[in-house]
Amino acid sequence: MNAPTPPSTPTRRLPRFVPLIGWIARSDASSRRADLIAGLTVAAMLVPQSMAYAALAGMPPVTGLYAATVPLVVYALLGTSGQLAFGPVAIVALLTASTLAPLADGDPASYAALAGLLALLVGAIQLLLGVLRIGRLTSMLSHPVVSGFTSAAAIVIATSQLDRLLGVEIGRPESWLERIGALLAALPDAHLPTVALAAISIAVLVLGKRLRRRLPVALLLVIAATAAVPLLDLQAVGISTIGSVPAGLPRPMLPGAPLEVVVALLPGAIVIALLSYLEGISVARAIATRTRDRIDPDQELIASGAANLAAGIFQAFPVAGGFSRTAVSHTAGARTPLAGMVAAGGVVLALLVLAPAFGTLPQVVLAAVVVVAVASLIDVHEALHVSRIEPTDGWALGITFLATLLLGVELGIAVGIAASFLLLLWRVGGLRLEAQHVPGVDLLAVDGDLLPASGVRLLDAIDEHLAADPAPLLVLDLTAVPTADATGVQALLSADAACRAAGVTLHLAGAREGVTEPLRRGGLLVGFRDRVHLDPATAMACLAASPSAPCRLRDVDTVAGPV
Repeated sequence: MNAPTPPSTPTRRLPRFVPLIGWIARSDASSRRADLIAGLTVAAMLVPQSMAYAALAGMPPVTGLYAATVPLVVYALLGTSGQLAFGPVAIVALLTASTLAPLADGDPASYAALAGLLALLVGAIQLLLGVLRIGRLTSMLSHPVVSGFTSAAAIVIATSQLDRLLGVEIGRPESWLERIGALLAALPDAHLPTVALAAISIAVLVLGKRLRRRLPVALLLVIAATAAVPLLDLQAVGISTIGSVPAGLPRPMLPGAPLEVVVALLPGAIVIALLSYLEGISVARAIATRTRDRIDPDQELIASGAANLAAGIFQAFPVAGGFSRTAVSHTAGARTPLAGMVAAGGVVLALLVLAPAFGTLPQVVLAAVVVVAVASLIDVHEALHVSRIEPTDGWALGITFLATLLLGVELGIAVGIAASFLLLLWRVGGLRLEAQHVPGVDLLAVDGDLLPASGVRLLDAIDEHLAADPAPLLVLDLTAVPTADATGVQALLSADAACRAAGVTLHLAGAREGVTEPLRRGGLLVGFRDRVHLDPATAMACLAASPSAPCRLRDVDTVAGPV
């Protein structure tokens, strides 16, 4: 007799809703030491990146540090990945800027309030999706669309920093093409000291990534550049700095806005909610294949949503799990979400101690940090790889890439999704047909599902065949037809009727269960009883040998059950 199942109690259920409890229970001194090292390593990377991504989002640099404190702790409590490094990320920062800029009308106070509200909306959407347990459905956004969007967004991000790298003013161009035009027009006015500092910064960051992966090169560069400005009096030669950075932790506050503003923010919030979740869970799953951890997609939505709610309350902007920092976290030895809490502690220390010193940090250095960080997101190899696997996926990737560059990030992803859907319908609805002939018998091989559009294509092919002096016998090779719906079944019946009218006998060969079963359920398979063959090769051989008395090689009753 089985032992009774122990009753479910709040204590037993708590680790399910707060996974950190389970992580701590399974940890030991070795893993905690590894998490400490990994967390400090990520913090060293997070401080300069957070300020840089805040500037990219159009926010004061200090808000990037705010976004890298409480949200990280919240994710550590609720997340199911031991290595995912939460915080500001480039793509989300770009989407934040493009969503808020038309609504804030240049008012910094309004912009900051809208950023907090946007983070709240993103968090609410993600929480709702997680509570409804539809995390897997959010992953249905196709990989080619995400890849094309990411590569184009990386180019847009890098382009958005070029004016700072050149030390020029170009206003606020509305499109990527306008920005390129403005940059080209401003080239003669490039500020040479700024360009020189940009070149040095990019060279240091690139060389640092190649030579010493664990060395916090970006943080060391930020500290060195911050110290160099007063020591070398770089402001006297026109080097712009980020200005004063307030010390201390942010105060929690609940941003509000009129209903019409909330409605205006919703489209951007939906896009950010989906893409930020996809970015995080993609890298979490990639790392989990190596660590053998189990990633729960619904719990990840809840964790991400709660982290974004925290970002909204603590004067920040939307956050997500980042590719580069997660890779660094894993490489540095992170084993549990405690590494994220250590990273948040490191950022808090920077806020309390180092923040005022960052006032002399050159803006061009933050721009260099952004450009080098997003360069790895431009993936030409992946575009070629996807196109080789399936050309229509390559088209979807290319359309998304161009739409994001030319129409903007929100429209770009929308166009990409629409193009991917239409190309999928075209691919599913398309049939590949190949004809063969032996004396007295024609063979038409069909490849693809028999659905409404493909059924029409099949009938067109049959009509073309019947109009071109056909043999008296026609074999349809259905080996590569996985399924048929009601319209596809009707197409087979219509093809049979057309063949009969033209004096041609239609045979089916290699029909799979996905085709025979719908025919059987409709009571239609009996009409093909003496014309269903096991495979096309034996059908062609049998019919060519005895066309006047064709043999039945596949018994309908035994294959498909009673008709």
